[in-house]
Amino acid sequence: MVTNKTNHILVIRLSAMGDVAMTVPVLLGVLKKYPQVKITVLTKGFTAPIFENILNVSVFKADVKGRHKGFLGLWKLYKELKGLQIDAVADLHNVLRSSILKQFFKLSTIPFIQMDKGRAAKKALVNPERTSFIPISTTFERYSEVFGKLGYPIAITEMETLSKRPIPESAKTLIDFEGKMLIGIAPFAAFSGKMYPLPLMEKVLSDLNASNKYSIVLFGGGKKEIEVLAKWESQFNNCSNAAGKLSFSDELSLISNLQLMLAMDSGNAHLAAMFGVPTVTIWGVTHPYAGFSPFNQPKHHALLSDKKKYPAIPTSIYGNKYPDGYDNVMETILPETIVQKISEILSVSV
Repeated sequence: MVTNKTNHILVIRLSAMGDVAMTVPVLLGVLKKYPQVKITVLTKGFTAPIFENILNVSVFKADVKGRHKGFLGLWKLYKELKGLQIDAVADLHNVLRSSILKQFFKLSTIPFIQMDKGRAAKKALVNPERTSFIPISTTFERYSEVFGKLGYPIAITEMETLSKRPIPESAKTLIDFEGKMLIGIAPFAAFSGKMYPLPLMEKVLSDLNASNKYSIVLFGGGKKEIEVLAKWESQFNNCSNAAGKLSFSDELSLISNLQLMLAMDSGNAHLAAMFGVPTVTIWGVTHPYAGFSPFNQPKHHALLSDKKKYPAIPTSIYGNKYPDGYDNVMETILPETIVQKISEILSVSV
């Protein structure tokens, strides 16, 4: 175990946006509890804005498709990282790429602790013949275990969220911020198994729009997604489409000012939660028991598909696999249920 004399920790998280966002509460908690620590996050360039303006956190951008590609590229990356005077490495990714880096770091005797991804527990959870159904360790618990092994134990209750950022000027020209509650809706996910059907989401939007209580910001990316959101923006007078119109940094600042985010089991849910924004999530063939619920969100903020009707849920950890007959699991979550949940949360929080 590393002692608390260690003060510069390299944190490796090269994966998807949501996974990177989930590191934030943990890192904030570590920095608050151990003020002598400074952290360098090794991540992809796109996710770097997540760590903007966090005291004692810097970002090292991995160019995994360029100069850091392949075995020789990883050796070059190791040499560059070693020059940062790293005292220890917290690998919160634990994939082939980071495991190769681990072998390099052994040459320098720098402690290198990898996250336990809990593959066996996850496999058992999605087994349709399972005999028990209980939550497995959350991602936040798995991250905290790594820091504990480095000599920096951190409890979930000691983790923190980011402060609200100023509303960017670029957003002020897109959105009406006056007189209505600002809510975000991110209707897309990486896999169809965890994406609410678009016709039903349109009904959710229609009901929210008709109430005239909300200024609704739509989030997404990619050409086809932007086309859908642009259609909804023109269809509903209280909707604004942010997709493709803001830098990622400005989008994060806008998210930090939301009064509520509605999202799938997806990256946008974690981006909102890392700012402490109340986040309603809609779950299809995935399930919160797999450990990917957004940070510090009450259980009742998660709307789940009907497990009695579809007992094999969760059929996969990431929503990419499901058996025949499970295409429409999300239709068991009614648009009226979603609208009511949003109304219920905001009537309490505002």
